[in-house]
Amino acid sequence: MNEPVRIGNLYPGIARPGALQQPKNSAGIQPQAGNSFDELFQKELIRLSNHAVKRMEQRGIELKPEQISKINSAIDSAAAKGAKDSLILMKDMALIVNVQNRTVVTAMDKSSMQDNVFTQIDSAVIIS
Repeated sequence: MNEPVRIGNLYPGIARPGALQQPKNSAGIQPQAGNSFDELFQKELIRLSNHAVKRMEQRGIELKPEQISKINSAIDSAAAKGAKDSLILMKDMALIVNVQNRTVVTAMDKSSMQDNVFTQIDSAVIIS
């Protein structure tokens, strides 16, 4: 599962949130109330704003599954510290994330982040 993830396809093989079906477990039983697939999916989901989608397409940024996992962890860390808008720095990209909504607001590749000033953030998370 080292294939890059393309825009609009963060979780290959899973339908978009509006079309989600309730999965059945191996016994064919629906999940218990409070453990719906929608709730579980929302915990793991990183949303992309329209602006972020455009920037990622323009800059050729693709997220791999292991990067998504690291971004999820970074968002969790920022949320634990009370962050609202965070800069997440990875070795070859930078993301501005609204922590409360788990939404990537914009994305920059390595060349775009040089000589750039990051504003309207209250925290930064550096991940490798």
